[in-house]
Amino acid sequence: MLAPQKPLAAPPRNYPDLHEHIKALDAAGLLITVDRPINKDTEMHPLVRWQFRGGIEEKDRKAFLFTNVTDSKGRTYDIPVVVGAIAANEEIYRIGMGVPLEKIEETWQRAMAAPIKPKLVEDAPCQEIVYTGDDLLKPGQGLDGIPVPISTPGWDNGPYTTLSQYITKDPDSGIQNMGNYRGQVKSPTRLGMNPSLELRPGIYVHWEKYRARGEKMPAAVVLGAPPSVAFTSAQKCPETLDEFEVAGGLVGSPINVVRAKTVDLLVPAEAEIVIEGYISTKDLEPEAPFGESHGHVNLQEYNAYMEVTAITRKRKPILTSIISQVTPSESSLMKRVAMEPMLTAHLRDVLGCRSVIKVSMHEPLTNLRKFIIVTMKGTASEPEVWRALTGAMSLHAAAGKYVIAVNEDIDPKNSDMLLWAMAYRANPVLDIQIIDHKDQGHGPRSKRNNGQDSAMLVNAMLKEKFPPISLPKREYMENAKKIWEELGLPALRPQTPWYGYSLGEWSDEFDQAAQDAVNGDYFKYGETLIARRRSDVAMNTEIRDL
Repeated sequence: MLAPQKPLAAPPRNYPDLHEHIKALDAAGLLITVDRPINKDTEMHPLVRWQFRGGIEEKDRKAFLFTNVTDSKGRTYDIPVVVGAIAANEEIYRIGMGVPLEKIEETWQRAMAAPIKPKLVEDAPCQEIVYTGDDLLKPGQGLDGIPVPISTPGWDNGPYTTLSQYITKDPDSGIQNMGNYRGQVKSPTRLGMNPSLELRPGIYVHWEKYRARGEKMPAAVVLGAPPSVAFTSAQKCPETLDEFEVAGGLVGSPINVVRAKTVDLLVPAEAEIVIEGYISTKDLEPEAPFGESHGHVNLQEYNAYMEVTAITRKRKPILTSIISQVTPSESSLMKRVAMEPMLTAHLRDVLGCRSVIKVSMHEPLTNLRKFIIVTMKGTASEPEVWRALTGAMSLHAAAGKYVIAVNEDIDPKNSDMLLWAMAYRANPVLDIQIIDHKDQGHGPRSKRNNGQDSAMLVNAMLKEKFPPISLPKREYMENAKKIWEELGLPALRPQTPWYGYSLGEWSDEFDQAAQDAVNGDYFKYGETLIARRRSDVAMNTEIRDL
């Protein structure tokens, strides 16, 4: 079914949608528009990746708008793709939030404390065009018509949505949950998902409830939302809060929502694209390999998949994709800017550590969670210091492998200064504690120590085979570097690692699937996964264990 041809009247609002946000970035000199053809399967992400691996300072990173998108099959797309528009640097994030950087902590605290219920509207821009039923099988009207890039060419087994907000609803309470998860494009009407169970996402809680009922779980996936909605999807909100209400709290007014066409859910009225469908609670499918934000390729696991029942979109949508994988990245900056003030508030206001000045999360290569630095006043008592360190380590199961308390004179972003403080201001026998029985959290799952981790001093040398470094293979980065130079962009200063390479755990099957993916044949591998469906395994079960 195709929606009426006349544009729908946009409901009033007090917050920017994605188009207005991109215009604001352009006006601020933070947008690079690329009009030449760019292959989404081999060129797009490697090109943008260079500003994270090429010695470009954070303040000089930009958003990239690709208006002439192609793929390895020679297809062209009528949907532009924007990468870096959410959080390529702190200024881009700040513009999306609409507040000064120093007001970020205050704004998030207000949003959590005083959420605002969304406003239900009848007509919405996100439903100007609607495809359902057999129309989804027509070329270009299913997922194949959405120019989803391959994030890590040479390793990923297909295109994955990255800035994709999965919306589900608790069947008991009726409260919706929205979380940002990757989605593997498996066929024109089938989308995978990986909900990162170590973070206990709300979508998994809902999935378990629907499974107990013997029902499929209705879901909607948003591709391209107003910045306030995108920011909220990456934040860890209490399960009793609807993220739309928190997003409303961020902007100080209700977020417009509309009823989805084929599932009983509310979706952002100003979304660029919405994918609707039902997630199986009976069978799981192999999902991945995919280059992850912990800096390695996430190997195959069994995970859920969604059968698509509708795709709705604006008449002229823009697809958002974020740079993730090896940090720093757009994904890690988006989390860091929000998580640091939330951790600071937890230590100060919940645990009563009044001497805490700020909490900093180390971003490059370690992906925020492993190193946490707590800056405290010199007057802090020893018990308060240890309470702050323990609190920073324990708030999130995946965070706090190394937690360091420092004085105000130590720059937490300067690793040399951190080593200097540890060398001259700490006596290991007195000032270091080792905490056992810690979750490994987000990262390659080592089998050592019965799969448990610890906090503080751990030998970080590689002791077993690991998945590949999740950067595009060398040939794709070198090709993207030539395009970068053709465009006259700032001179690059490559920083190791700037391309992906194997660390021993990589099969011929994965290599062939990744090669097929960059050749545009990723549906072929998606078909092979159907035969591997199982109903006797738990979600996130690693294939290598079976």
